[in-house]
This record gives sequence, structure tokens and C-alpha cells, in this order.
Amino acid sequence: MNASRLATVGVVVHPTKTVGDSLATLRHWAAGHAVEVVAREAEAARVPGDVTVLGEDDFLARVDAVVSLGGDGTMLGAMRLTVGRPVPVLGVNHGNVGFLVEVSPAELGGALDRLAEHRFVVEPHSGIEFEHDGTTVMAFNDVVIGADVPGGSVELDLEVEGNRFGYYRCDALVLATPTGSTAYNYAAGGPVISPAADVLALTPVAPMSGISHPIVLPAGDTVRLRQARAEDHALARVDGVATTPYPPGSVATARLRPDAAQVVRIDPDRHAARSRIKLSLLDLPLRREQLAELLPSDVREDLQNLRGRKVF
Repeated sequence: MNASRLATVGVVVHPTKTVGDSLATLRHWAAGHAVEVVAREAEAARVPGDVTVLGEDDFLARVDAVVSLGGDGTMLGAMRLTVGRPVPVLGVNHGNVGFLVEVSPAELGGALDRLAEHRFVVEPHSGIEFEHDGTTVMAFNDVVIGADVPGGSVELDLEVEGNRFGYYRCDALVLATPTGSTAYNYAAGGPVISPAADVLALTPVAPMSGISHPIVLPAGDTVRLRQARAEDHALARVDGVATTPYPPGSVATARLRPDAAQVVRIDPDRHAARSRIKLSLLDLPLRREQLAELLPSDVREDLQNLRGRKVF
């Protein structure tokens, strides 16, 4: 971001959710701070007429920061968008659980003040550079290689840094970043990885033979995966949205790229506490007293008053 002044803010919006109130907050704030709001041509129909619409290259070249209005999926899209020129990305939660997005719509005005005054922390996020069929894409959650038909399986030969490590025969193979470790990777029995660790997880889904447990590799290691069976026609899915065919004999390479995106954290401690609560709800159970420690003090007091005694 421009160290002297926030001049141009890009906005990325969810394709279907109602985000008009947040757009109004952003536009009102920008008008009062001499900041231009821009959007991509692909989203022109979703933004008001006073928002400047640019081609994607111009958008990325001009923005000092990006505001994502949606959920984690919208945030991941905004992060992928800024890979060529990482700028701070602020997530506003119009979704449900939301691990990446931090700010509620009601908090947006104050968060923009903090952004303009440089009173925030940048949380770097690793991405997976996934190269296949002459195209390189970035995944901030995961890449999933699976069959192109329901009930199918894949067989993939694994090579790491030029060394053969065996093969997978499974319903799908998940390659996950630390951010994505709590998504499909976790559901498939993979490890929960600290965001501070620059590592790549490979987790087979319903393994039948070959490698049956997760593998964790350091950033920098190049992974090659070859589609081994002549009859298989698989698909590679990037962050659950971009899908590319993975025909027999295909070879893909993947490596973890640290600091591929910059996520804005207005209150890192509060965000971390919320994430721990969400993980507890997903199946990383906390004891009652541990959960109570994560609740704001006023919430704990309200609960105690309601029950007329100490709750935890």
C-alpha cells in the first residue's frame, strides 16, 4: 500500500449476496477522504454507477488496498486477484462462519479509518503455485485432484524434489495450505496447521492403497503428481471454484509460495479468539473454562447475571 496515502481502494463483491449497505458505507467514507473506489469490469453490474470500473490489469495496477464484501470464498478470490501485486486485503463478513474475513458490516467505517491511518497488521498468507497443462494458478486454501465422475478414484504417482515417494490410490488428493488445513484437508483427516508454518499438506481422501496418511512438506519443495492410470479422467479443483481437466498421463507440479497475499488484521487477538471458537464448533473441542476465556468479558458477565451464579 502507498506508504503516504490511501488513494484508491478496489472493491470485490459476492456474486449474489446483498452487500449494498457495505458498498454505501465504503462510498460515503471514500467521498469524505478523497479516495477513489474502483471495481473490475466483471463486477460492473454489481456496483453503483459512481464506482469507477476498470479492466483487471488496470484495477490491480492502481489499487492501494482491496475490500472484499462477502465470505471466505469472496476473500479467497480477492487474494488470488492480488497475487501479481500483493496489496492489503480487508475482508467484510457477509457470509456464515468466515475464518478469513474479520470485520462485520457495522465495523467497516472504523476499519477503513484504521486502514487509511496504517493502524493495522498485515497477516501474510501462503499460496500453492499449481502448474498444469501450461497454466499456473494460485490456491490459498487447497487444490483437490479427484475423479470426474461420482464414485470414481484416482491413482497418482508422487515425486518430491525429483525423488519418487510412492503413489496414491484414493477418492481424491488434497493439497492444502495452512489456511486451507481446516477445510477439506481437516475433514479428510489431515492436520490442522498453524498459519505461522510455511508448509504444504498432502492428504488422501478415502485411500485404498499406496500412501494412506497425510504428508507435510516444507515451502520450496517441488511436488510432481502424475496421473498413472490410462482409464482415469480426473479434475483438479483450485479453492473449490476453478476446475481443470486432468487426463491420463498428466503431470502437475505444486509448491508452496510464502507471503503470496496480505490480509488486513485490525484486531489480531480478537480475530484469533474468534477463530478458536469457530474451530471448537467444527470439532476441536475446548473445555468450558477454555471456551469462557475466549468470550468477551461483558458476554461472560451477562451469562453469569442471567443464570444468577458463576457459569464457568
